[in-house]
Amino acid sequence: MALDKMGFNSKLIHAGADKDKFGSATVPIYQTSTFAFESADEGAKCFSGESNGFIYTRIGNPTIQALEKQIAILEGGFGGIATSSGMGAVSSIYMGLLKQGDHMVSTNAVYGPSRVVMESYFSKFGVESSYIITSNIDNIKKAIKPNTKVLYIETPTNPTMEITDLKACVALAREHNIITVVDNTFCSPYLQRPLELGIDVVFHSMTKFINGHADIVAGIIITRTEELYKILRSAMVNMGCNMDPHQAYLVLRGVKTLAIRVDRAQQNAIKVADYLEKHPKVEWVKYPGLKSHPQYELAKKQMFGPGAMISFELKGGFSAGKTLMDNVQLAMLAVSLGGVETLIQHPASMTHSKLSAEAKEKADISQGLVRFAVGIEDVEDIIEDLNQALAMI
Repeated sequence: MALDKMGFNSKLIHAGADKDKFGSATVPIYQTSTFAFESADEGAKCFSGESNGFIYTRIGNPTIQALEKQIAILEGGFGGIATSSGMGAVSSIYMGLLKQGDHMVSTNAVYGPSRVVMESYFSKFGVESSYIITSNIDNIKKAIKPNTKVLYIETPTNPTMEITDLKACVALAREHNIITVVDNTFCSPYLQRPLELGIDVVFHSMTKFINGHADIVAGIIITRTEELYKILRSAMVNMGCNMDPHQAYLVLRGVKTLAIRVDRAQQNAIKVADYLEKHPKVEWVKYPGLKSHPQYELAKKQMFGPGAMISFELKGGFSAGKTLMDNVQLAMLAVSLGGVETLIQHPASMTHSKLSAEAKEKADISQGLVRFAVGIEDVEDIIEDLNQALAMI
């Protein structure tokens, strides 16, 4: 059966992997720094680009390439560029698409380090940025300047779970010749495929749902066009943000169960969100699967499911949140998300701690905000754990 005729789950198992000469059932780990050429002429062709042969693992590696091909197929893109971390992907995107005097518009509640890198480092080289609530398309229109080159969206946002209309962003960006970039980490290609909606560049922290086992750190960029692929691969290679072959092997193993893991976690999350919304000690819950979510209808249109991430506010603010997190027993008090285990964290003091008080306020990151990444445990146990911890407040 042709790969393009296969369903998503079949692609998870078969996409990207070419059979090696020994018939290995899984992609081998090519744990090597360099590759020997058959001849001087072959080496010259590799360096000139006439040949697709491998030169040096910082530039390319068969194990890494298999993963890049697979995720690009899952996202419906031209090609993938694997990186050593999600922030390696972010930095490569910034470096490849922005120059001195350029301006970027981004989501105000974007992943904290993504904003810190821009405001603390790229700003030193004359790159401007504006952070706004992108779930309101009018805010984006107002933020665009003559020198705006990139519209960088995170949807749903981390950790406020706001959802941005990607089709509307594409239409607006094309009017102004702006490149669109989406952080698709919270959804994975199983729940959202922005390139199919016209977005130019998608990236992931593969540390999260794509790998799904909390045992590696990795990132990947997928582009819609060959032109953008060449620009961003060059940036990644020259900055040395490449992935390690063994790291790629572990992601290739983890991604095979992406759909069944996300399905299970999502089923759990729907029940957990409903429980939290009814709890008297909870002020509000943000989850795309709840009808109370401001962009509930939009989520149904551009996502294939509401996901496994929940944000909620406790009555009692920071002290209530601290009590909750100090008393959970099943949920792990840790950053990250998308693994098989349930995690809980406090954004204001953890992932977004380096943002100023003003920036946190504008991004709706309050002192009592809790981010809950639902895992695949028995949902009754997850709810009971929350119940006994909430009773301590």
